[in-house]
Amino acid sequence: MALMLPIVAEGNVAELDVAPAPSARQCEAASAQNPALPMNPLSALRSGDTMRQIRIEQRVVVRIAPQPPAARQSLFAELPQRAVSSRFEERKKEKCVALDGIAGVQTGSGNRLVLFLRDQRMISLNLEKACRARDFYSGFYVEKSKDGRLCVDRDKLQSRTGARCEVDTMRQLVEVRD
Repeated sequence: MALMLPIVAEGNVAELDVAPAPSARQCEAASAQNPALPMNPLSALRSGDTMRQIRIEQRVVVRIAPQPPAARQSLFAELPQRAVSSRFEERKKEKCVALDGIAGVQTGSGNRLVLFLRDQRMISLNLEKACRARDFYSGFYVEKSKDGRLCVDRDKLQSRTGARCEVDTMRQLVEVRD
């Protein structure tokens, strides 16, 4: 921008002898006559044989939303009627769960999330130590992998507020009868 403005020195405008820039054809003709001169980059791009490559990437991001309280109660409504026990125990589980089997999520205490599965199971997820479950109050996003599963020490959950946390442990919550 400064090169386009005239030079002002102590209130007087100085005149400069500026030659017009050569056109692309003039540059091509000059480089053909003298190969030591640099070639116009646009002409080189147009004249050269170039190979073009297109990369198509597909990324699928799955959103897991918290279920409203009525939907969570309907999950329990399908269970046989018996005395409701509010005590659950964690048991070992495989390290992965199918993404399409997750019906909803609820935050727990500390760095724990509870997943509600479509087959009436509940899974407890512990996030990395630096993560807080309350960051995931409105659900989370996870990039769908080739196998379509959410796995421990592989997948990262991203909250809608921007926090990214890796799943540290995964356990199944089982009702304990007294």
